Amino acid sequence: MSNPLFDALLAPHIGKDSPFLILPDGAEMTHGAFLDLTCQMAHALRAAGVGVGDRVAVQVEKTASALALYAGCIAAGAVFLPLNTAYTPSELSYFISDADAALVVCDPSAVAALTPIAERCAARILTLDAAGAGTLYAAALSQPTDFDPVARGQNDLAALLYTSGTTGRSKGAMLTHANLLSNAQALAEAWRFADQDVLLHALPIFHSHGLFVACNVSLLAGNAMIFLPKFDQDAMLRFLPRATTMMGVPTFYTRLLDDPRFARDLVAHLRLFVSGSAPLLAETHQAFEARTGHRILERYGMTETNMNTSNPYEGERRAGTVGLPLKGVELRVCDPETRAELPKGEIGMLHVRGPNVFLGYWNMPEKTREELLEDGFFITGDLAKIDQDGYVTIVGRGKDLIISGGFNIYPKEIEMFLDAQAGVKESAVIGAPHPDFGESVVAVLVPEAEGSIDLETILAAAKTALAGFKRPRHIVIVDALPRNTMGKVQKAEMRKTYADVFQP
Repeated sequence: MSNPLFDALLAPHIGKDSPFLILPDGAEMTHGAFLDLTCQMAHALRAAGVGVGDRVAVQVEKTASALALYAGCIAAGAVFLPLNTAYTPSELSYFISDADAALVVCDPSAVAALTPIAERCAARILTLDAAGAGTLYAAALSQPTDFDPVARGQNDLAALLYTSGTTGRSKGAMLTHANLLSNAQALAEAWRFADQDVLLHALPIFHSHGLFVACNVSLLAGNAMIFLPKFDQDAMLRFLPRATTMMGVPTFYTRLLDDPRFARDLVAHLRLFVSGSAPLLAETHQAFEARTGHRILERYGMTETNMNTSNPYEGERRAGTVGLPLKGVELRVCDPETRAELPKGEIGMLHVRGPNVFLGYWNMPEKTREELLEDGFFITGDLAKIDQDGYVTIVGRGKDLIISGGFNIYPKEIEMFLDAQAGVKESAVIGAPHPDFGESVVAVLVPEAEGSIDLETILAAAKTALAGFKRPRHIVIVDALPRNTMGKVQKAEMRKTYADVFQP
């Protein structure tokens, strides 16, 4: 038996002296040197008592060592569990305990707080700091630079990623070797990645976007990555001339557009900009194309499935859509109640099936049966429609649907109207409890500049553009929308904030 991910992503780079990681200070790590460190990490994991299938919980800063730890877990047959660096010890306690981790890798400053948590599940603690050093790195350096990868099957677990858990318990999505490898192969083909590419990488690697999309695709293609710890405006502008591709979240692109130094000649040589993890406003699409001549490629995925769709590399990239199904991926839109498939153009619950779809939820068999159907389709929880050409538009999360007086209201429709109004930079629409209608519409607006929003004008326009039951009954102007690390608007938080606006 082979090790699918090791064989495809890592083994081809043995002894390869081409650059793999280009670091902020300009230092470079070759593919061969990265594989050497990967093997040393695998030995260090084994020496720390990590066995095949054991979970390795990791909350560390983004460094070459952190990425090599992920690769080392693949080689050693362990299950990689990346954790958001913003999580507090009380939040980490759930993830570490639920996964029954055998090893916790954290920043040295977190050891004291995490030790009692690790002790409860008999896990060891090792460290990696923001420079990539620490007790794990020191242990790895004393190990050999060759390692016989542990045999793994296509359906063996490679990673465990927990959903954001905005409501209820966070769920651990079990991702297999086949899930991750099939998705990397589909994306590398769809986006034409090759070994001469240089990817500008400023995403976190505790999330599927930065880790499984950016890093797995780059390892598969054998290209280089400019590996920045985080989005830094000056660093992005400094390194863009060295890049051929860039992946980001919408806020990356809006921040670049706000900088007068971000000009057409700076990115003339780039071939591809990809956006994901949160919806990209049509206005940003248009402004980016006007400034640079490039059309951003938007795609759609989720923790449980990795990537599902992508706008085409060649062909029409339609603003407001997330494109077409990736190779090997099937989609259908169904009635949320009956699960009957709906005709093209109708809004319903999006289901997805393919080799990218996860194995199920860790220690949650009932939840797995609810959302992963017997025919292999996964209920995404996203409301969507598919047009006659096959392009997918995500309307919103099912839980974001507003039902007012018996009428279904899709927030995306109202947000698109509000975003198009003069003086509005962006908007978010939620439902709040209403004594007469059950729920009614609350609109939260961010102005282009202080005082730029004229509410009377917007309300007058709404009377023409929107049916009465869709019109916002309460409008709030704020400096910024609440977002998570990946730029997604946190509507669950907003629903709590504005829960009482219609109450007597």
